[in-house]
Amino acid sequence: MEPVIIVLIILVVLVFIALIKTIQVIPQASAAIVERFGRYTRTLNAGLNIVVPFIDTIRNRIDLREQVVPFPPQPVITQDNLVVNIDTVIYYQVTDARAATYEVASYIQAIEQLTVTTLRNIIGGMDLERTLTSREEINAALRGVLDEATGKWGIRVNRVELKAIEPPTSIQDSMEKQMRADRDKRAAILTAEGTRQAAILTAEGEKQSQILRAEGEAKAAALRAEGEAQAVRTVFEAIHAGDPDQKLLSYQYLQMLPKIAEGDANKLWIVPSEIGDALKGLSGAMGNFGAMGGGGSSGNGGGSGSERREKPSID
Repeated sequence: MEPVIIVLIILVVLVFIALIKTIQVIPQASAAIVERFGRYTRTLNAGLNIVVPFIDTIRNRIDLREQVVPFPPQPVITQDNLVVNIDTVIYYQVTDARAATYEVASYIQAIEQLTVTTLRNIIGGMDLERTLTSREEINAALRGVLDEATGKWGIRVNRVELKAIEPPTSIQDSMEKQMRADRDKRAAILTAEGTRQAAILTAEGEKQSQILRAEGEAKAAALRAEGEAQAVRTVFEAIHAGDPDQKLLSYQYLQMLPKIAEGDANKLWIVPSEIGDALKGLSGAMGNFGAMGGGGSSGNGGGSGSERREKPSID
């Protein structure tokens, strides 16, 4: 009985192993290449798959998700014979598991070498300045070449990025000095422009201030002169309304003349038409006053003389 039990145990183990090899579970976004006696048979997709045990074998399991592969810095010579180190990053995706398995031995290594050679061809036609400022152009050209070359490998290159472009150290120092000089130049220009604008604005402000001050002084002088003229007219009107005699009117005219001439801005004097008559009247009054003064003196003297002359007759 013991040999029979051993045989049964061996059969159970073989059946179990056969079941394990028969049922193949492929994860999502993956694929498996099945070979039968060393020849490609089919591609297993995601899910539960049945294969013939000990006849069908799984050659390769491939991840169908988008992959990101950074490549180490590669020395590239520019058109002006300068060596720059360029880091690249490739985003690719396997679209055909069969082609990725049988068309190329190692598609990662193939993509890397193709990237290096393509970079050297592209950068070799550019000088350093254009290389540093044409990342998008280099990315587009590199992606186009890679996508065309890797299509037959079952690979689709979705994106190519230049992670870093490092020129030689001496060139970096020169570029830094040039950039510093450019920044200093722009700063000096901006400072000079600011100073010029400030001077212009200050002069403009002083000009406007002087104009406003002159206009204010002119308006004040005009208003002052107008007020003084109004005051003179009011006095004249009051005098005429009081119906003064010729002597009083002449005296008031003479009193108002100095007040009319007091203002510095008075360029025009308002002289009534009666001023001539007033001056004539005043002159006549002053002449009569002088005549009266002289006659009184002689009269008094004559009176004394008459008194003196009459005394003898009285006696």
